[in-house]
Amino acid sequence: MLLDLREIIEVPGKSISFDRDIESDNLAFDSVRSFITPLHAKGVVSNEAGVLHLRGEAAADLLCVCDRCGEEFESEKITQLEAVIAEGDNSEDPELFVLRDDGIDLDEVVSTCFILDMETKFLCREDCKGICPGCGVDLNKGTCKCKKQIDPRFAVLEQLLDKD
Repeated sequence: MLLDLREIIEVPGKSISFDRDIESDNLAFDSVRSFITPLHAKGVVSNEAGVLHLRGEAAADLLCVCDRCGEEFESEKITQLEAVIAEGDNSEDPELFVLRDDGIDLDEVVSTCFILDMETKFLCREDCKGICPGCGVDLNKGTCKCKKQIDPRFAVLEQLLDKD
């Protein structure tokens, strides 16, 4: 969605606010099953001494899968938006977003910030114990019945202890 910035490009001190839902169809993460609520962004683009700055916040409620135990859980993701918008072709600088037809693709800016701020590991809770690699029991719900496996690198040491 193109956000028209014509009225603030040449006027330092001027700003335009935005408050809208962003397309999340192109946002796919391994541990996110779905978006419960649409990705919603609100903020302002302001001309500060001839430089356009976008600041705001994007938020969505997600249905996630825990990377340790595999259980589904809901999570609220809030991302702080901060971007510099430049005129011309500055495609070499990944920190800048480029004006197109005196506007900015708000979906692109918000999606990029949201992706860069996404967690690398999704956990249902901080102290999630995961599942037992031997029997597959969810260690958050019960205890494992597996016999403790001995590290094969220490098998020779165990033989020495058995002789005594």
